[in-house]
Amino acid sequence: MQEALDINLLRVLVALEERRSVSLAAKALGRSQPAVSAALARLRTQLGDPLFLRSGAVMVPTPRAVAVIAASRDALDIVDRRIVPPAAFMAASSEQPVRLALSDVGEIVFLPRILAMLRIHLPAATVNSLSPLAEVVGRELEFGRIDLAIGYFPDLAGHSFSQQVLFNDTFACLIRADHPIRAERLSDEKFRQLEHVVVRAESRTEEVMERFLAKRGIQRRVVLTTPHFASIPMLIAQSDLVVTVPEPLARHFAALSANLRIIGLPFKPPTIALKQFWHRRYQHDARSQWLRARVFGLFEYRRTGQGRSGQGRPG
Repeated sequence: MQEALDINLLRVLVALEERRSVSLAAKALGRSQPAVSAALARLRTQLGDPLFLRSGAVMVPTPRAVAVIAASRDALDIVDRRIVPPAAFMAASSEQPVRLALSDVGEIVFLPRILAMLRIHLPAATVNSLSPLAEVVGRELEFGRIDLAIGYFPDLAGHSFSQQVLFNDTFACLIRADHPIRAERLSDEKFRQLEHVVVRAESRTEEVMERFLAKRGIQRRVVLTTPHFASIPMLIAQSDLVVTVPEPLARHFAALSANLRIIGLPFKPPTIALKQFWHRRYQHDARSQWLRARVFGLFEYRRTGQGRSGQGRPG
């Protein structure tokens, strides 16, 4: 008679597929490396397949393992959600790293507050800020290699992902502090006449502004495009160029440099919803729920409209 398959062995199988390493799977499961190796040996015997083969530094699943893992995820989802009450997440003792997908804008806008919170409530865990390619963020969320994607991720709109608006923000212009234009807000004519820098970064927030301008037939005199926000303060402070960036970033740069100032746009700029995203597999996961609630609570002050810059007179 064939031995019944232990549900805990399925957890090992899934962890191995997600981490592609016995040691990393053991850490994620809170078990020793020998215990995970023994579980893998037992699975190989029961299923009559090597399941994972080493390729360089990682373990690659066999076709048999891929099929079993897909079924295992469904079975574990049923067990965890419908049969076994979820265990409470013990934040104070958790050593599981927190992995966040953030753009460079996201690191400036979100990471300082998130890190400060996690150092207090999750003191034993490291925090990893990641910047994967847009096309792989969804897969990383699905397999637990990223806990949350935070910011502007328009590709995560499918039914497999859940999302929550942290706050809505907008755009602002930056010019050098002693720019010949002294007004608090640009006129439509000046906005069209000035030479612009455009940042086309991985965060893709510029797409929102470009669609907005195209819809209204507004053309900028673009003299420089760059994929990096980091060079913007120096470029603007040493020229008569103007740049339009997400307003939180404009405030950040202006606060850091006395050579920069925010100047209002000649029109009401578009809004952009900054969100946190997670895969639906983790909708009822206690750790994910804890993390999402904490992140959401951090930005209550933004949802209530605090800290927004005003619009002055045009010039």
